[in-house]
Amino acid sequence: MKTQSQQDRIIIFDTTLRDGEQSPGATLNVDEKLTIARQLARLGVDVIEAGFPFASPGDFEAVQRIAQQVGTVDGPTICGLARATRQDIQAAADALKPAAHPRIHTFIATSDIHLEFKLKKTRKEVVAIAEEMVAFAKSFVADVEFSPEDAGRSDPEFLYEVLERAIAAGATTINIPDTVGYTTPAEFGAIIRGIKENVPNIDNAIISVHGHNDLGLAVANFLEAVKNGARQLECTINGIGERAGNAALEELVMAMHVRRQYFNPFLGRAPESEAALTNIDTRQLYKTSRLVSNLTGMLVQPNKAIVGANAFAHESGIHQDGVLKHKLTYEIMDATSIGLTDNQIVLGKHSGRNAFRTRLKELGYELADQELNRAFLRFKELCDHKKEVTDWDLEAIVNDESQQVPELFKLEHVQVSCGDHARPTATVIMRTLDGQELTDAAIGTGPVDAVYKAINRVVEIPNQLIEFSVQSVTEGIDAMGEVTIRLRHEDRIFSGHAANTDIIVASAHAYINALNRLYASMQRGKSLHPQHGEEVVQPVA
Repeated sequence: MKTQSQQDRIIIFDTTLRDGEQSPGATLNVDEKLTIARQLARLGVDVIEAGFPFASPGDFEAVQRIAQQVGTVDGPTICGLARATRQDIQAAADALKPAAHPRIHTFIATSDIHLEFKLKKTRKEVVAIAEEMVAFAKSFVADVEFSPEDAGRSDPEFLYEVLERAIAAGATTINIPDTVGYTTPAEFGAIIRGIKENVPNIDNAIISVHGHNDLGLAVANFLEAVKNGARQLECTINGIGERAGNAALEELVMAMHVRRQYFNPFLGRAPESEAALTNIDTRQLYKTSRLVSNLTGMLVQPNKAIVGANAFAHESGIHQDGVLKHKLTYEIMDATSIGLTDNQIVLGKHSGRNAFRTRLKELGYELADQELNRAFLRFKELCDHKKEVTDWDLEAIVNDESQQVPELFKLEHVQVSCGDHARPTATVIMRTLDGQELTDAAIGTGPVDAVYKAINRVVEIPNQLIEFSVQSVTEGIDAMGEVTIRLRHEDRIFSGHAANTDIIVASAHAYINALNRLYASMQRGKSLHPQHGEEVVQPVA
């Protein structure tokens, strides 16, 4: 690995599967994490933070399987998070064993407010713990990352001391987190500059940054950090994460892609250089965004930069006229650069499985035989309902079928009766995992409400529906509709997603999808949160 002074490109560290999954309702199962990890590898991220292995058996398994199946010799570095404790670091080391390029990321808070109220430790104790635990992590892997949590609110002189000791103990990456999204770009840039100027051995490590978007400044903070010497950016797809989320990967990558002539000199390059500043394949951005949105249930707002539905849409007549005359009048990047396409596929109801598989490969989807069979059947059904099937329809089918949620309940049949002079009534037939068939009916304020009430009568799992959203995949009266819901059970939120040309059917499947997630979570139990969980710190010898 190049040292800090040698690094002339930006390392992209994706924490969608760790920090991003901490978004309320964004919980993913092992197979879903693996699906996203494979796409992140295709996207070209340098490091995948696959999870927090000590949190739960499920998190451990997810990190282990990603390390084994995605962390190949030619693949990305696979990282596991660990608090500065022996048990956390040991769990991370064990989970990462199959990876060709493993990294342990350990952290401890350094701000006075965290030391006093969370850790209840002195600065001297924290320095000793950081030094000892970095060395302990180094005994398992060569690549160790250390983070002083809440660095943005830490005393600079104390921060310099902790970082110097961590690097001396073996840390190869030093991550500076703006844990609560408090700093402004000028302040964050000054923190990075101060570290470069005041940590004597900083050239032996890569400076990384991690930040939250509480004030809407995360991306701006990161770009300022790059100008001041940061060479690794820790971000998430669609900017998902706790509270207001993390810095958005797609915004950072495209900002440096579109404005590379501006950023080139900060990386020691000639301003006119056309070489990419990251290893990201930008044509995979939109696909990755859609996949993460569908699997987590976290919708992307239409006006979201880069990947929002309106990002390349022009409503104003003046803008439309300008774009028709020359795209550069109102577009600073081409939609195809992020993987958007208006292509219509030539497949139809007479197309065979091989042609279907080939088209999916062209779109970047590699499906296992079982997933391909399910997707192909859905494609054939769609051909009976639509005259034209687009690439976006195919993506909706694949994303829908690739969600590996344990099916305790499976919808066999749904029938609705409604009208302006009728009481909406729904009948559902469901099958349980052991083959038992259950039927019930209910009256609701509308057809979807009736369906959900009937399903609730069958499953008997208390829950509160808190969000219901329908989006059209394409234009036209025969378009597929994607339904995303979020429901609350006790203090946890679960999401569900489904796509169908019939909105009622999609709504039913999305609801059952969420209920199956809820039930699976009840079986597994809760996971430990890396920052909010009880701090169990080993005494320093």
